[in-house]
Amino acid sequence: MIVLPVTLAAAAAAAVLNIWLSIRIGAVRQALGINVGDGGNEALQRRMRAQLNYVENTAFVLVLIAAIELAGRGSWWLSLVAAAYFLGRVAHGFGMDGGKWKVGRMIGTLVTMLVQLGLAVVAALVAAGVM
Repeated sequence: MIVLPVTLAAAAAAAVLNIWLSIRIGAVRQALGINVGDGGNEALQRRMRAQLNYVENTAFVLVLIAAIELAGRGSWWLSLVAAAYFLGRVAHGFGMDGGKWKVGRMIGTLVTMLVQLGLAVVAALVAAGVM
């Protein structure tokens, strides 16, 4: 049986982070009494967009992590990359609220792009037999 510890841990972290982002949306919905849609409320739009952006990017990261690990090329560094990604996504979630945390959006976006690019390069090198 093949066990992919980094992929499993990353998938678990991804699920927990998605739940956290959902809870943040629910808190705004409840406070404003908005059950469906965004009601034109910017705070709710920001939180909804933060979660959607997270989902859009996380699938690629998880697939790349799993592919690299399945190819036998993942080691300690893959765990660090996954951790950096999720920390960046937490920063992005807070940053999407604006205010004093708005720098988190930029940090999270940059970390997300760098992680995806780095994993894509590694995957391409593995596929080419270079790594």
